This record gives sequence, structure tokens and C-alpha cells, in this order.
Amino acid sequence: MKRKVFITGLLVFAIQAVSMQAQMVISIITNDEVEKTEPIDETAFSVQYQTSFIPDTLKPERTTNETMMLKVGGRSSVYYSYARFLSDSVIDDLKKKNVSIDLIADQIKQYHSMITYKVYKNYPLGKVTMLEQIAMNRYRCEEENERQSWKLLADTDTTILSYPCRKAVCRFRGREWIVWYTPEIPRSEGPWKLHGLPGLILKAADSRNHYTFECSGIVNGREGESIQFGATGYEPVSRKNLNKLYERNAADPVGFAKASAPNLNLNITIQDENGQQVKAPRNMPHNPIELE
Repeated sequence: MKRKVFITGLLVFAIQAVSMQAQMVISIITNDEVEKTEPIDETAFSVQYQTSFIPDTLKPERTTNETMMLKVGGRSSVYYSYARFLSDSVIDDLKKKNVSIDLIADQIKQYHSMITYKVYKNYPLGKVTMLEQIAMNRYRCEEENERQSWKLLADTDTTILSYPCRKAVCRFRGREWIVWYTPEIPRSEGPWKLHGLPGLILKAADSRNHYTFECSGIVNGREGESIQFGATGYEPVSRKNLNKLYERNAADPVGFAKASAPNLNLNITIQDENGQQVKAPRNMPHNPIELE
């Protein structure tokens, strides 16, 4: 397999005194990703969410922000980063022009995301499939499409993007979630793995505000726009083992990256915001969205 590897020296830093936080961004483009995807549903509409999370619970003032997209079809949906949404659009356009993978890789290397997973709800039927990239490896985690057990509340005093919303709460994967949904868009969908309400979830947060999602736009699908799926080369993994991989990567991200691709003989250097080389980070803060 021909593989284009872009290891950006781009790290996200927050330096204060002698402490440092860093998050490595590794982007990989393969023939499989470009050539071996297929449409699984037609996009009815797309929802944009402004997402923020706290990587380090000891420093709650430091948040990571990302724009995410939820593409909703007639049978399924996919939730992933807006940067990846843009790169997928570029890939689709260039594939139609039959350009080379080298040109495609050059065009999309400008799109970087801190959130690397894609969450497909109800694909395959009755399942939730998460595609994830950790360092140089790619994983496919498939599980039952668990419907959260929501408690519907009487609160109706919130409006988001002109849509009147209602409040609901549930406990899911170790966190208490508070959400606002609108019955005016009667699709049982929402950000990440949240769903199961009589309307689209427009805002969600866990009780400690470690993770928040708020809708910032909704658009109808374009003619011919589809939800694409491709998992060739992705290693099947259970959710339990995927969580262990996250922990190992946080403990030693550079070591994990090198171990994940021993045949590439990676030489990774890390620079701070001033271009000065710094020591490889270890024991990175780890605050997963799923605690159970």
C-alpha cells in the first residue's frame, strides 16, 4: 500500500512556568481512504456544533475547541470534525477529476483536527461504529447502538437558533448529560453518541462541563451529497481495548507513534511556539469522554 505520511511539527502548546501541555497531530492519507469509500446514505441535512472539552481536569481554565459536523441521512448519521468534513469534500471533488493521490494528499494536508474519530450511528444497522486514528494506527470499534435512558423535563425556556428547545438528562458512560433538544426537527439525533430523544439535540454538556456541544448552524444536504464509509485497513478493536490504547498514547505519545509504525523508522522532533526543540512529552493529561 502506498502511504503518504504527514507528521506535522504542529503541536498545541500551553506553557506556563516549567509545565507544558502538548497534543500531537499526525495526519495520514492512504490509497484506501481515497479510493475505497462508498456511499451508505444520502445526506438529508448537516448540523454544525461548536465543541469544547477540558483535557486536564487540574487546569479547567484550559479548553480545547473544535468545530464538529453531524451529517444526518435517512437511515444513519456520521459525526466528525469540520476540518475532516472539508478534507472529505476536497477528496470527493478531486476523485471526480481522477487526479493522483499525491495531488489529493498535497491539497488536504492543510486541514488539521484535534478530534480524529468518526462516529457512525446505525451503521451497520443497529450498531454504532467508531473509526479512530491513534498515532499511525487506525481502529474500528463496533458496538450496539445503545439508546440512552432519558428523563424528559418540563423546562422549555431555551431557544437555540430560533428553535424552541426542551430539556432532558441521562447518565451515559460514566457522565451525567444535560441536553436541549427541539421537537421542531423530529429526528432522534445529536452530537457524538447522544441520541434517542423526540427531536434533534442542539446543545449538550456533562454535569461538570468537561465536554460541551452547541449547535451553530443547520443546512440542508446538497443534491448528490452522501454519507461515505470506508474502513479498509482499520483494525477491529473493542471499546475496552480502545480505551487502553488512548491511555497508552497519553502516557508516551512519541513512543507510541514510533511503536505503531516500526517499519517507517520515524524521527519525530518537537518544537515549541518559538521554534525551539523541546523534550518529548510524557504522561499527558487524559480526560476521556467515556469514563465507563
